[in-house]
Amino acid sequence: MSSNNQIAVRFAEIAKILETEDDLKAFQCHLEDVLSGESFRSSHRSRQFLRHVVEQAIECRIDSLKERVIGAELFNRSPNYDTGEDAIVRVTASDVRKRLLQHYGSYRNASEFRINLPLGSYIPEIVRDPPLALPVVEPKLKGTSETLAPPVQISEIEEVGRKSWKKAFGVVLLALFSLNIVLWGLFSVWLPGPLHLLHPDTLFAQLFPFPFPIRLITSDPNIAEIQGLTGQAISLSDYANNRYIPDPTKTDSRIVHLASEILRGDKAAAVDAVLVARIASQLALAGSNQLKVTPARDMRLSDLLTDGNFILLGSFRSNPWSLFYNDKLDFRIVMDPNSNQEIVMNVHPHPGEPNAYIPTAKGYATGQSFATVSYLENPDHRGRVLLLAGANAEGTYAAGQIVTDSSLLSAALRKCGIRSVKTGPNFQMLLRLSTMAGSPGHVDVVACHLLPQ
Repeated sequence: MSSNNQIAVRFAEIAKILETEDDLKAFQCHLEDVLSGESFRSSHRSRQFLRHVVEQAIECRIDSLKERVIGAELFNRSPNYDTGEDAIVRVTASDVRKRLLQHYGSYRNASEFRINLPLGSYIPEIVRDPPLALPVVEPKLKGTSETLAPPVQISEIEEVGRKSWKKAFGVVLLALFSLNIVLWGLFSVWLPGPLHLLHPDTLFAQLFPFPFPIRLITSDPNIAEIQGLTGQAISLSDYANNRYIPDPTKTDSRIVHLASEILRGDKAAAVDAVLVARIASQLALAGSNQLKVTPARDMRLSDLLTDGNFILLGSFRSNPWSLFYNDKLDFRIVMDPNSNQEIVMNVHPHPGEPNAYIPTAKGYATGQSFATVSYLENPDHRGRVLLLAGANAEGTYAAGQIVTDSSLLSAALRKCGIRSVKTGPNFQMLLRLSTMAGSPGHVDVVACHLLPQ
């Protein structure tokens, strides 16, 4: 779907949702609730920005929703100011996206409306959630997300708190599933290029041609936190045998006690909730409801030693199960002791490729980071394995965004020279993403390696 068509669809959806005076009044009440809520209360600029773009969208003022125009009308910039030098619009939009995710990430904020500001756009999406039947998902996540959330994790956001994961998961899943259905479910288009598909929205489902349920293994952010506290790396064997502090004698007893408190219950990063919702909606569009969600700490090694399809979220630090497939990968995320950050090692560099890719964005700062999308045959069994991992949470989200957006995935596969995902080879993509204040921006495929089968 072209950019102009997407814009037209978005405005048409807004007009349809806010068709009557009562609809408009109900939505305006919702907007005021968002703007006066805890997430936006501390930022006058973000409240001003969200109100402005929403009002312009309701009035169908397309030309007013461009970066330069917003900068001039909202932030008193010169009409011909240099947007490359002055990033106030982009920075504020990033902050608004973060605050919207914070607002809707709490089950207390469930509403018939949802406002979203897609990456790379200043035209908001307004969704009115119908009572849709959700795909059959078996969430076993018993903890709560303590990290606020994708696609950004920014230090100035306060913790959401320990809420019921099932409630939060259901709200996020319903909202994002509805969003995908509304925007894409009514439109059937053909992808150009060498990928021949019945419908572009079935592309993700075609990654899993074997008739097995898909088990999605969420990350374990508390394990990453404990490794940071103790300075001890957790191997796959340690994790599989519940040795979360490999050598307690080398760690202060107070830290051991703190680790035991951190490990109470299963937790999942909020980025995982969004990716689960995106994946569930893609499978639903293809007529599949065979998704089973399992927290990493509930898995056992024997669960991987069987026929089946698997999706793993997170790098080895937050999801040690990904180490089970590490020897089959060219791009491996490792911990660099010198910089004390995760970097990507290229163990089989192609001509002109470096041996390592080192992120410059540290601590949710502005710079670049990296992520990997790895697609493998299930070793010694039938089925496929998809690993989505980033050097940070923004990278993991970017990897998930690529594979759950048919146009992005199609373009990435073409760049890799892959014409069919059903019969295609094992492959690994290395993604580079720009970040600003912790928000993922432009994402491109830096390298693509075909892997042995």
